[in-house]
Amino acid sequence: MKFNLSVADAVRAEMARQRITQAELAKALHLSQPAVARRLSGEVPFDLAELDATARVLKVRASRLVAEAERVRAGGGR
Repeated sequence: MKFNLSVADAVRAEMARQRITQAELAKALHLSQPAVARRLSGEVPFDLAELDATARVLKVRASRLVAEAERVRAGGGR
């Protein structure tokens, strides 16, 4: 699995746990909802600044999202 897809999976999973919508994340990031949707689908990778801002919105460390993405990518599942 491509890393950007794994990162998107990790962000989506955390959003689901916290019941945060794409629209809410988009507003907090000052992006359009379609722009967030493209990132969450893996079509467009999160850049580092966006990943950091996303982590702050989700009240987690960006390193946690990256670690989860690495674990999934390595075949560790969720």
